[in-house]
Amino acid sequence: MWKNIRIALLLFVLLGVAVHSWLDRIATQSWKETLWVGIFPLNGDGTPMAQRYVEGLTVQDFSGLEEFFAREAQRYGVTIEQPVHAELYPQGTGLPPALAPDAGPLGIAWWSLKLRWFAAHATEVPGRAPPRIRIFVLYHDPATLDRVPDSHGLQKGLIGVVHAFAQSAMAGSNNIVIAHELMHTLGASDKYDLGSGAPLYPSGFAEPDREPLYPQGRAEIMAGRRALSAQDFEMPQGLRDVVVGPATALEIRWTRP
Repeated sequence: MWKNIRIALLLFVLLGVAVHSWLDRIATQSWKETLWVGIFPLNGDGTPMAQRYVEGLTVQDFSGLEEFFAREAQRYGVTIEQPVHAELYPQGTGLPPALAPDAGPLGIAWWSLKLRWFAAHATEVPGRAPPRIRIFVLYHDPATLDRVPDSHGLQKGLIGVVHAFAQSAMAGSNNIVIAHELMHTLGASDKYDLGSGAPLYPSGFAEPDREPLYPQGRAEIMAGRRALSAQDFEMPQGLRDVVVGPATALEIRWTRP
């Protein structure tokens, strides 16, 4: 009997999670109201340099996100004037759980549950309204590593984990990564080769009909890089050089099939 009760409780919890995820998807893809995105900065490596950078952040450092979404949504005929509002929240203390590089499907599922538990508690700020989408940005001292860990965005739970460089010169590219993971929470998929990082043609090209095809003038947000040739590609300096391609617009319901 107790086994049946435990199974019933587990099914009830899973049903609740599924319904909540379904409601989140409807709310974030209707584009009838501004999506409130909370940016939660964190000292990703514990260094004094990263700490100074986090303490110097202002909401203006993320204004490019709002401008990018407004500009691109308008291109697709989305009528809401401000699709996304980015709000900077106070620095947190704990770090979100890390996803092991060799995690299989079960490991990823367990990490996802731990991340959702972490986010539920780490985003409680007295006197501040909770955001619809939560993005944790972990800043790293560029002197300590050449490449930051991989970032992640979850549609189920509306959570993003971004690893960024604590350097003003990298602020533009950091915002590209934030926008990319934010797009994942809205239902967009990657449009680059997972092995090489090269943009996929045509969905990962900002101008797939360009003649000549190379070099591309801008990058598609879910590809993250602009193709200079069939073998060479680079990350733009900021969101002004990035667009939302038709495939991505369809995935986040800016257009219909």
